[in-house]
This record gives sequence, C-alpha cells and structure tokens, in this order.
Amino acid sequence: MNPRPCDPDRPAAVLFDRDGTLVEDVPYNGDPDLVRPLPGARQALDLLRAAGIATGVVSNQSGVGRGLLTDADVHRVNDRADALLGGLDTWVYCPHAPDAGCDCRKPRPGLVVEAARRLRVAPADCVVIGDIGADVLAAHAAGARAVLVPNAATRPQETATAPSTAPDLLTAVRRLLGEGPGDRP
Repeated sequence: MNPRPCDPDRPAAVLFDRDGTLVEDVPYNGDPDLVRPLPGARQALDLLRAAGIATGVVSNQSGVGRGLLTDADVHRVNDRADALLGGLDTWVYCPHAPDAGCDCRKPRPGLVVEAARRLRVAPADCVVIGDIGADVLAAHAAGARAVLVPNAATRPQETATAPSTAPDLLTAVRRLLGEGPGDRP
C-alpha cells in the first residue's frame, strides 16, 4: 500500500459513483452513445490527475443480474465514459441483482475495498463521491470518507444525514484539494 499523502486530509484516491455522479443517469444503460458527462466532471477529474491523486469508479450495475444488460454492455458504456472523462485508474462494478446477497453491492463495502486494492491504497485513504445514501454507506462500511453530491434522485433524508455534502462534483473535488470555499469534506 502507498503511504499516506503528506497532507493527511488529502486522499490518496477518490472513488466515484458512475450514474448520476460522473455521467447522466440513464437507467440500465447499455448504449455507449447515451453516455453524457455531468457538468464539471471532466474538470474535477483533471484536477485530481494534476494533483497526483488516483481515481476510480465504484458502481452498482444490477441490470446485469436482472438480465437487462450484459457485462459487455457495461464495459462498452464504461469505456465510453472513460474516454470522455479523460481516463480513470480503475473501474469496479457489481453485476448482481439487489437480492443476490453479495458483498460487493453498495451499500456493502466490497466495491470500495476492491477499488482501493487495485489502486494499492488503504480504503481509509479514499474518499467516495456519490449521489445517494448507498454510496455514503459503502464508504463508511469500508472505512473510507464520503461526500454526497445530491441530485433529483437523492432523498432529503440522505442529504440530511450525510457527513459531508457538496452542491456539485467540481466543488466537492476542489474542497478535497483545499482549493474551494468551506471546510474540506
């Protein structure tokens, strides 16, 4: 595992939810042509890359387990998102249906733990940025920090109970880097 960064508040890696956080949420999307980055997503990732912070995606893709998508569909969509966003260091997804009882599906910690392992950092040195409570819960279950970036899919209770929120992705990343107004998430 890599040592902690010089600034103990600065993460070694930032892990993002995919749909509704980095790209527009198209339910059960298997079509790469429908991938649209959200405003500020590319710029936020560029800032992290410039700061030498590893990036990854942790995403539930239950459409595979439900028979609505194939693994190949998910890979094509992820590849398109990766190209539009300038490249992330790892992509990890859960292909299981919600009732499968797997350890990887958020809010369980498996995706966060696996992404951290692939990036050779401790989960405690990661921040997970997502748009729903399951993202926050997965981060905490893995021992990582979390930042909630609410959108129309975020329930008010999730926002109220999140330990850290930001109005948008770019603000969340700037705060992590100590470049934005307000306290660090």
